[in-house]
Amino acid sequence: MTAGASATLPSLRDAIRAHGLDARKSLGQHFLLDPTIVARIASLPGDLAGRHIVEIGPGPGGLTRALLATSATSVDAVELDQRAIPLLDELAIHYPGRLRITEADAVGLDATALCPAPRQIIANLPYNVGTPLLIGWLRQAASWEALTLMFQAEVAERICAAPGDSAYGRLAVISQWCAECHVVMDVPPGAFSPPPKVHSAVVLIRPHAEQPAPALFAAMERVTALAFGQRRKMLRSSLKSAGGEALLGRAGIDPTRRAETLSVAEFATLAALTAR
Repeated sequence: MTAGASATLPSLRDAIRAHGLDARKSLGQHFLLDPTIVARIASLPGDLAGRHIVEIGPGPGGLTRALLATSATSVDAVELDQRAIPLLDELAIHYPGRLRITEADAVGLDATALCPAPRQIIANLPYNVGTPLLIGWLRQAASWEALTLMFQAEVAERICAAPGDSAYGRLAVISQWCAECHVVMDVPPGAFSPPPKVHSAVVLIRPHAEQPAPALFAAMERVTALAFGQRRKMLRSSLKSAGGEALLGRAGIDPTRRAETLSVAEFATLAALTAR
């Protein structure tokens, strides 16, 4: 038992049973209950002393408990499922002043408003909203010290893929343009209740010191959407509406190449040339 937690804190499984909480497919929920695994996830970004942590989709609070067991200054848990709020409120009582619960949909929420810097996000993301959440946080990458996020293994691979890989696409380009991205942990289906049909993986994302201005970020989104939206086509065709061969000529890029062969730096050049 860590400092600040009462000895009367019930076990996670007892708390779930007491509240009759079950994971719902419609919410993309798979509860992470293994205490060893959640403790390891909480340790992945390193020493959290002085840090303010945002957790998305805590559900019954397995990872929340592990985060509260660290030296983090505070944890802000954002939960959409009303059924989980009473259970999380009970957990907050055992950690006075360290756990705050926000009942909200994380999609569209400005998570930076929840706590001061230095701040990090550590979360087992709902499978159905993981990618749009990540893109939204990357738009604010300068506000985050690190993001430690669990995705389906396939999505984690797409974030960290290199040019030429079959998984390489706009998610890899945008993520690696804004941050250092590494898969740091694999999580088997059996760690969850109920077990998902796919494997999961944790990606550690550390934003670069320099971040693009909003107009440049928007330009990168447009360029990568065009390029990978027709990835079988040569760039002179897929980027036709953005300038086609003329644009590629200015960037020094062979117009017969395809999107999956371009480096992140080459996409950055194209974005800079098309920024409004």
